[in-house]
Amino acid sequence: MNNIMKNFKNWLMAGVLALGLSACDQMLDVNPVLSIDDKTALLTADDVRVTLTGAFDGLSSGVFYGGAVQYTGELLGDDREVVFGGTYTTLDEFYRKTITTSNVDVRDIWAQGYATINRANHVLAALDKVSGADKAYFEGQALFIRGVVYFELARLFGKAWGDGDNNTNLAVPLVLTPTLAVTEADYKPRNTVAAVYAQVLEDLGKAVTLLPTDVEDGVVTKDAARAMLSRVYLMQGNYATARDVANSVISGGNYGLTPSFEEAFADDTASPEIIFSIIVSEQDGVNNMNTFYASTDNQGRGDIRVQTKHLALYEAADQRGRFFETVNSRVFTLKFADQYGDVPIVRLAEMYLTRAECNQRLGTTTGAAPKDDVNRIRQRAGLSGLVAVTLNDILKERKLELAFEGHQVHDIKRTKGVVGATPFSANNLVLPIPQREMDTNNKLVQNPGYN
Repeated sequence: MNNIMKNFKNWLMAGVLALGLSACDQMLDVNPVLSIDDKTALLTADDVRVTLTGAFDGLSSGVFYGGAVQYTGELLGDDREVVFGGTYTTLDEFYRKTITTSNVDVRDIWAQGYATINRANHVLAALDKVSGADKAYFEGQALFIRGVVYFELARLFGKAWGDGDNNTNLAVPLVLTPTLAVTEADYKPRNTVAAVYAQVLEDLGKAVTLLPTDVEDGVVTKDAARAMLSRVYLMQGNYATARDVANSVISGGNYGLTPSFEEAFADDTASPEIIFSIIVSEQDGVNNMNTFYASTDNQGRGDIRVQTKHLALYEAADQRGRFFETVNSRVFTLKFADQYGDVPIVRLAEMYLTRAECNQRLGTTTGAAPKDDVNRIRQRAGLSGLVAVTLNDILKERKLELAFEGHQVHDIKRTKGVVGATPFSANNLVLPIPQREMDTNNKLVQNPGYN
């Protein structure tokens, strides 16, 4: 194991300080997307390392995987299973599906996404400054970051895969080279949903070949890239490939379900269930899921309150239905009760449920019969096994197991469901292109319903 892998968590925790003390601080300003002075381009392996750390720091931001991507997906897909009772109008717009083009969260998700992509692009463009095994490691990490960011941007700012023509529906601009200084040539039009998904699959697929196999604290591994690939293929309805990739993660044996559901959310970066997470400490990282979902007793704002409509979905013996707390007559999930708890992005439970769903749809039993995978999840939650399962049984288990983790609107879209009376294809379930970007880049076309 090389020294980069052993010391990766320390890099991540020191990322902001390192960026602040180096020339990279000047290189990584946003104007309007990330720009860099061409006189201070990456010259050494250490410059590349610090920039990769900055890319992970961007990915971990509270306006990306530190919370905003997940709570946006949940609130957009909610139909009164929670109530948003906070004062943040930006989140209230998501909850009410009345999003404006000036929404600050929308602006920041876009800006942070492209800032992070640009840092990854700088790393990829400077790989000649890195030698030996570290070169593959740097490349794999940067490709993983770019791939997952484009995936999330495409899902939020474009129509879902299969909602119309993927070859004409617009997603987001593809920028695959570093932006040194913003000129007219850097203003790009939006690429199609098909084109962005193709780039995501290319980036994550190559990352699988480059990333390490061994599970290390804070390190993105081959299995993390495979798990995200499985998620992408599931969104595309490519059930055979989604199943096979999920099965490879499960059968690899690097991860295992925790004995109890509660333990899956204990703040333990060595948890056997977490395939990829955002590391949060008192020194670095933000857990905005705690900010909005946790009660004030658990350092949160208590803004997102779970309602009886959701609680009624659980069977009486289901441990997941008891993983809540009541404070001042309001109910809150305990998934994000630790202010400095790591933010889980992919858990092994998701891979079991993906394999079950895909096998059920295809009439196959690759890895395990759908019933066996579902019962594994149910029994971990304290429930008895089902004698037989339907697709609806599997989708319900997925909803309850992964509740509040960011999947809700995307699962509704890919299964062509509804949010209350709102169909999956509604314009207001897609984020608008931020007004700031529309004002800056005249090549962008606004999403329907926001003109």
